[in-house]
Amino acid sequence: MEVTSLYREPPREQERATAAVEFLDVFRIYRSGPAETVALRGLDLRIEAGEFVAVLGPSGSGKSTFLSLAAGLEQPSAGEVRVFGQPLDRLDEAGLAAFRARRIAIIFQSENLLPLLTARENVATAVRLGHRPNARSLATTALGTVDLAPRVTHRPAQLSGGEQQRVAVAAALARDASLVLADEPTGELDLQNERRILDELRRLRDELGSTVVTVTHSPRLASTADRVIEIRDGRAA
Repeated sequence: MEVTSLYREPPREQERATAAVEFLDVFRIYRSGPAETVALRGLDLRIEAGEFVAVLGPSGSGKSTFLSLAAGLEQPSAGEVRVFGQPLDRLDEAGLAAFRARRIAIIFQSENLLPLLTARENVATAVRLGHRPNARSLATTALGTVDLAPRVTHRPAQLSGGEQQRVAVAAALARDASLVLADEPTGELDLQNERRILDELRRLRDELGSTVVTVTHSPRLASTADRVIEIRDGRAA
């Protein structure tokens, strides 16, 4: 079986010197008719390249909005969001999609795998979106790394919730994502699977050098992070 290495070369000096994520006086306001909801109120924060950061806060504090803005899935109402020095609002839709595919992996609470594709095909599809060669081989290697080698030909409906989350982590591994954004990645998992996902997130940070940012309510996940950022009322507490 062909095996392709997952590991990148050491980060360039420029990447190490540039913050992975910067929020500069960011506001995000949602409007519905005359009503408005202010999700973020002048949020300022900086996450360094290679950090493992847990973002905490009560429901409605702005955590999910923060993650969406960092991923470029939304744009701020005011202020600036930069990822590895790139202001996201200066990219058009195609440029933003290409930047996200090349640099960012997103792990959702309930993983949105393509239901008709196998685990390997789901990972390989993510790799191809990032324009990395040897997609099938990288997918096979990554799934083996997260102990899913016997399940590579299984479709999402044949996988447990924990296994589906590990497929998402495998996609981040195979894509060599510089920034991994995780939205409550262990929120629906039992303790055993939560520990496994925590180990895999640490692998992304320790072995691949990825910056990992996870929104969580889990004290166990937060305790493994290099740093905890708390968001309250749309601001960093």
